[in-house]
Amino acid sequence: MSMETFSRPIVWIIAGSDSGGGAGIQADLLTMHDLGVHGCCAITANTAQNSLGVPAINAVDSSVLQSQLDALFTDMKPSAIKIGLLANACQVALVANFLRAMKSNGMHVPVVYDPVAVATSGAKLTEDSTGALVLEELLPLCDLVTPNSQELAWLAGYEKEGVSSAEDILNAAGKVRGQHSTALLVTGGHFEIEPGTTADLLCAGEAGEGDWFVGDRIATENTHGTGCTLSSAVAALLAKGYPLKDACVVANAYVRRGLRLGEGDHIGAGAGPVGHYGWPTELRDFPRVLLCASEQAKPYGVFDAAAAGKFAAEFARPDSDRLGLYPVVDSVDWLEKLAQAGVRTLQLRIKNPDGDVSEQIKQAVAIGRKYDLRLFINDYWQWAIEFGAYGVHLGQEDLQAADLNAIQGAGLKLGISTHGFYELLYAYQYRPSYLAIGAIYATNTKDMRGQLQGPEKLARMVALLPEYPLVAIGGIDLERAPAVAASGVGSIAVVSAITKAADYRDAVSAFRAILKG
Repeated sequence: MSMETFSRPIVWIIAGSDSGGGAGIQADLLTMHDLGVHGCCAITANTAQNSLGVPAINAVDSSVLQSQLDALFTDMKPSAIKIGLLANACQVALVANFLRAMKSNGMHVPVVYDPVAVATSGAKLTEDSTGALVLEELLPLCDLVTPNSQELAWLAGYEKEGVSSAEDILNAAGKVRGQHSTALLVTGGHFEIEPGTTADLLCAGEAGEGDWFVGDRIATENTHGTGCTLSSAVAALLAKGYPLKDACVVANAYVRRGLRLGEGDHIGAGAGPVGHYGWPTELRDFPRVLLCASEQAKPYGVFDAAAAGKFAAEFARPDSDRLGLYPVVDSVDWLEKLAQAGVRTLQLRIKNPDGDVSEQIKQAVAIGRKYDLRLFINDYWQWAIEFGAYGVHLGQEDLQAADLNAIQGAGLKLGISTHGFYELLYAYQYRPSYLAIGAIYATNTKDMRGQLQGPEKLARMVALLPEYPLVAIGGIDLERAPAVAASGVGSIAVVSAITKAADYRDAVSAFRAILKG
């Protein structure tokens, strides 16, 4: 059977076996089954392990590990690779050489490495000589490394000092990354920056930059295998085509769901395994993406006072949580025609200005008042304030420049564009009037490759915010609209599906029938 005929993506797990069933390949396989990928295993060690500790690490011979990798490569090529316990320097070198050979043969797949060095019980799991080799040989071949604070200290050479503060973690992460492009996700179960919380740090951009994912600490002793589970979840989601930041926040939620729902389980006399309870479907399991303009950013050392002066949250909601058909047009003429056709929610988006933009916005606002429209002005928030528009729509990149405090103070509604789970969570921190989710399908107006959501992802995001005004946008025509509406989203934004229709009135009627209003 060829790779193309498999119905599920394949993920390789290069890791140790946990005889207690709570971590290692046992946790990896449970996670991958939950998230819809097929896990294949190359075992590095048969550990003697239970809920109380790790009495023995029984590393396999290099030839045994090599034979497993060769067998998988012959028949079951991966869409992603997750690496866990590498018990000694020989295994590190072997895996690095194997990855290097794959890349030289033109095979590039995401590689996630969980640098398992210390068990939750405190037992050391690797030889002392492996750390330096990991940094030199393996880390440059990985797309993401997922240490906890103890493993981060091990990799950074800070084992004596340890890392616990936000500043420590950022400094150690910078040292580990060095000049590499490898992303780092530092998991926060072993430290507490704010009382009663946990925080993961994702460093995936320029040196010194990072995203903090903050959540309430869950009171449970069943934490065995959380690192294995998180890294496996990320690998599974990358194999399914999720962008890195989306994969990290969904994986975070998957682990938090397992901790919350598995709180009452009792397996063994010590720390029980984290639970595996399927796709995270509730917003409470997802982390809060820290905003540098918010007060909460202060203990994390990323507070931006200048941004805080323009920051605002909790914008007024529209008069309905279901905004219905939402055409996005580039002219005042189209606004009036669609208003006359009974459309209530509209957006004026002028991307290629022709003439006096301020005058066009002034006219648009007048039309909005005449027909009692929910009219949003894209980008030009200063003129929207000046002329008293109903609302403003901003992209993620515009949030940093716009004066949200002024927009809110003027009584305008605010809509924000999002592209995936990470941006949805980020924008939700502002509590805007609505959130737009896109691109659902490919569109002619903008190159959105790598950010296409599709109906399945859309439905998962809608489920997180069932009572929130949400808008689906991007490549939606009348043929695709029923599948989009079935997600439960309350509004569909369209561009060419109406303005380029043979009869725009018929198109309006058809869309409204699909949306039932």
